[in-house]
Amino acid sequence: MTLPLHVLPDLAAHARVGAEVELDGDEGHHAVAVRRLRVGEQLLLTDGAGTRARAEVVTLTKRALTARLEEVETLPEPQPRLLVVQALPKGDRGELAVEVLTEIGVAEIVPWAASRSVAVWKGERAEKGLARWRSTAREAAKQARRTWHPTVAPLAGTAEVLERLAPVDAVVVLHEDAVTPLADVAVPEQGTLALVVGPEGGITAEELAAFRAGGAHVVRLGSEVLRTSTAGVAAAAALLARGPRWR
Repeated sequence: MTLPLHVLPDLAAHARVGAEVELDGDEGHHAVAVRRLRVGEQLLLTDGAGTRARAEVVTLTKRALTARLEEVETLPEPQPRLLVVQALPKGDRGELAVEVLTEIGVAEIVPWAASRSVAVWKGERAEKGLARWRSTAREAAKQARRTWHPTVAPLAGTAEVLERLAPVDAVVVLHEDAVTPLADVAVPEQGTLALVVGPEGGITAEELAAFRAGGAHVVRLGSEVLRTSTAGVAAAAALLARGPRWR
C-alpha cells in the first residue's frame, strides 16, 4: 500500500535521519483526524521543492503529530520543466485543468486573461480564483506523490505572459489553423518548455503575432477542436511522452 504523503514546508531544514519533525495546521489535522494515522505508522513527507522523507509517527495530539525521519532523499527537478500558460476557462473548468496538469507533472501554471477569455478575474474574484487554483494544484501534487510541486503564478495579461516567456528555451502555442503539427515539435532534454493554451473564443491575430514575434512555434494539436480546459492537458501529455521524462 502506498504511504500517505503530507507537505511540510520546512522539511529541508530537518532533513537528516533520526530528526523529529512536527506536522501541524491543516496537514496535521488531515493526517490525524481524516487519515487517522496512529503511533508507529509510517508516512511520507515532502517540502514540494525536492526533499522527501519516510517517517514514523511517534506522538499524536488532536490536530498534530510528531514523526521521526527514517529515510531522507533530495531529488533534482524533473527535466525539461513544462510551463503552461492557461487561458481562463468558464466555470470550474480551470480547476479541472490545473488538477490534471499537476498530476501529469507540469512545473508552472500561468493563468492568462486573454482578449477573448469569457471568464473574468477582477478584484476579490481574482483573489479567490487564484486561491482555488493554488489549492487545487497543492492537493493534486499530493495525490500524484510529487516531490516537486508546481507553482501557480498570479493572473497575467498578454504583455505579462510575453515577459514571462522571454527567457524560456522553447515556446509552443496551440492554434487550430496552424499548419505544423504538435508531433513535429522538438522536445529539449533540459531547460523549460512552455505551452500556451488559448481561450474558448480562440487567440486573436494580434496575440498570435506577438507570440510569433517572441519566437514561439504555432502548432495544431490535431483535427479535433478541444475545450481550453482539456487541450492543454492533451498537449502537455503529448510533449511529455516525446521527451525524456516519460521514457
